[in-house]
Amino acid sequence: MKNRETSRLISILQAMQDGIYVVNADYRVEFMNEAMIQVFGDQTGRKCHEMLNQSNEICSWCQAREVFEEHHTAQYELSLDRVGKIFNITELPLTNADGTVSKMSIFRDITRSKQQERKLRSHRQDYDRLFSKVPCGVYVSSKEGNFLDANPALLKMLHYDSKVEFLGMDIARDIYLNPSDRDHFMEMIEKTGMVSDYAVNFKTRDGKPVSVMIAGHVRYDERGEVLGYEGIIVDQTQRHRMEREVQEAHDFFDKVIQSSPNAIMAADMKGNILIWNRGAEELLGYKAHDVIGRMNIVDVYPEGMAKKVMKMMRSPEHGGRDLVRSYPLLARTGEGEFIEANMSAAIIYDAKGREMATVGIMVDMRERARMEQSLNQVKEQLLQSEKLAAMGKLTSQLAHELNNPLFGIMNTLELLKTEIPETSKRRKILDMALSETVRIADMLRKMLSFSKPDQEEKQASDINTVVEELLLLHERQLQENDVTVVSDLAEGLEPVMASKNQLRQVFLNIIANARDAMTEGGSFTVTSRAVGDFVHIALADTGIGIPEENLSKIFDTFFTTKGSVQGVGLGLSVCYGFIRDHGGDIKVASVPGEGTTFTVILPFFRPEE
Repeated sequence: MKNRETSRLISILQAMQDGIYVVNADYRVEFMNEAMIQVFGDQTGRKCHEMLNQSNEICSWCQAREVFEEHHTAQYELSLDRVGKIFNITELPLTNADGTVSKMSIFRDITRSKQQERKLRSHRQDYDRLFSKVPCGVYVSSKEGNFLDANPALLKMLHYDSKVEFLGMDIARDIYLNPSDRDHFMEMIEKTGMVSDYAVNFKTRDGKPVSVMIAGHVRYDERGEVLGYEGIIVDQTQRHRMEREVQEAHDFFDKVIQSSPNAIMAADMKGNILIWNRGAEELLGYKAHDVIGRMNIVDVYPEGMAKKVMKMMRSPEHGGRDLVRSYPLLARTGEGEFIEANMSAAIIYDAKGREMATVGIMVDMRERARMEQSLNQVKEQLLQSEKLAAMGKLTSQLAHELNNPLFGIMNTLELLKTEIPETSKRRKILDMALSETVRIADMLRKMLSFSKPDQEEKQASDINTVVEELLLLHERQLQENDVTVVSDLAEGLEPVMASKNQLRQVFLNIIANARDAMTEGGSFTVTSRAVGDFVHIALADTGIGIPEENLSKIFDTFFTTKGSVQGVGLGLSVCYGFIRDHGGDIKVASVPGEGTTFTVILPFFRPEE
């Protein structure tokens, strides 16, 4: 009967999934079930510490003494690196038939559960770290309207120092700026189980409004009843501030475009107009609402010009690649008229470097053309004045030379009259000769009067303005001759008392000579500087220069180095006279092959107080 019960007990032990082994008081293994053998191998007959620890020494964790001597049951956990497992061990005493005591150890493998515990603990730590470190607010709230939990970011967002105080707040009354928004939130989130991007205004602990965005979902109990809500809250204050700044920048940029006196227009790469400012409306006569999204940029130009401008922008020859700088062209107005304009344009690229649009600035050249025409008329008038001045000077010289012998003849005839009787036929002839001589003298007097006409009234004048007007007149002509104009005029110069027309004649003459001296192109530089009581206007070219032997003759009447006479050949002589008449001087410096610099010196006008 005992043998049968023993067999049944062994069968039961063998069927158990926990590892079981029995040792006697000498620590020798008397029994191992199959589960134990699968892990450690059959160690029956060996000592338990040799089986478990592969050591001749008793295991440091061994509690066999308490089991054998005190008949206590021991429980503990043991991690055995040798087999890579963690066990929950139960050791209990067994009393044998002969009265001796054995120890049965039950090894329950808890490796997987321990690994799961570690994972859960790690996940919990990650969650706690995320909850506490995430920069946006994280919340758990009840349906009744209190926060059950909140992370530090949410407390900081709403200016709460105490979490206990925050969790005691009534959400609708103390957190929402408008308490009814809480009801709207609950209605939305319970309808679909979740809500995202719900924009609303909260208030801080001191009552200041805060714009936030809420995302969350419903928390249910096991019966499907709503417990509350959880999710995140993002502070939108900075975003709204950035949006305002972007909008303000956009509005400012739009005002800059719209306020520009020049026409500004932009189009996509198909030519559809995207931007059309007030300057474009005024210049071309099309209203923005009639062209934006409705009109193609090709309609603004003569046929083929839009493609030509695009081709120019894609080449580096017109101001740089992707640019066209100051290109003259014709533009079509709303009335079908073509007007002169000057276009600067560029290609705009997106972040990936792809062409996305073109932008152009168009300047109305009609006023400049009218100004050039007016200045050309002035130039013609000045040239005529130069001719008249030269003629007057020649006439004056001739009159002076003829007056002396003429008065001698008149005196001689008067003496002859005293010697011939009035009744003599010869006296009558003598009177006729004297009368004609007087008539010649009167003609010479009139010629002298003509050679010294009334001079233009002098007035206080801005010398820089006079120079700038003349440069504007000659700029295009000089550019066509490959001459680059450089202007460096000092600001704040005092006025000069002068005849503007005479000053224009002086500078026009010097500019024309500079142009003729730079047949292969070059540079023409104009500077103005205050030097004591005088202003110095230096006009420098990089032309052929003047030979040293001619420098002292260039202001002489009728002196010229040109093969054919242009004008009357008295330009510099007349200019020198004008400047000297203004109390000034003209200096010239030249290096053959390098260029010439004329310096016009005029006194400042400083009326006595």
